[in-house]
Amino acid sequence: MTSPWLLPLLHSILVLQVHLSSQLEDNKIPPSLCTGHPGIPGSPGLHGSAGQPGRDGRDGRDAVPGEKGQKGDSGEPETGMRGLTGDRGDPGEKGEKGKAGECAVAPKSAFSAKLSEGHTLPLTVGDAVHFDKVILNEQGDYNSETGRFTCKVPGVYYFTVHATVYRASLQFDLMKNAHTVASYFQFYGNWPKPSSLSGGCLLHLIPGDQVWVQMSLSEYNGFYSSTKTDSTFTGFLLYSDWKNSA
Repeated sequence: MTSPWLLPLLHSILVLQVHLSSQLEDNKIPPSLCTGHPGIPGSPGLHGSAGQPGRDGRDGRDAVPGEKGQKGDSGEPETGMRGLTGDRGDPGEKGEKGKAGECAVAPKSAFSAKLSEGHTLPLTVGDAVHFDKVILNEQGDYNSETGRFTCKVPGVYYFTVHATVYRASLQFDLMKNAHTVASYFQFYGNWPKPSSLSGGCLLHLIPGDQVWVQMSLSEYNGFYSSTKTDSTFTGFLLYSDWKNSA
């Protein structure tokens, strides 16, 4: 059985409920009904995944060249510390032999020889006269066995022959290799004493050239020598062709 005061109360609650429902439907909730206490802050969210790579930017336009800057000051030179001495290298290969150098001192060539007493003279045309007794031959350029001088130093030489002629006519040639360069003649005229025949010649020689005195006629062989007179053959270098010789 319902209390008589309960019905009016229920009626009032129902009217209030309908009234509130109509306000909620019209979004007209009174501010007094929405105000509450602040909520507790939420925990931080998780990191999101990496985004996709962005597109390349557009090419920029060429700028106007800038003005040339001023030259900077020169830096101060600094000398570093000397490094350690390295190990000695291996010996290099032996080089090729160089060409023979020219003489740095004055070249020399001189000789003088004479006929010894009682020396048998050649009687055949074309034979060389052997001045067998050497007076001077320091360089060994004259050979007393052949009577020939052989050039070693190129240059200009002077040769001279002095012959004592006695009891016969004399004719001889001064030879360079196979060529006659000078000829000399002395006719015997029944003189009671010896006479003389002399001559000289300048020759330009190169190494290997030979010079000698050669008989021209077999019957004109009046070379003579004694304790009082001699027949001699002499030659010496005047100047050489070597550029660097003294």
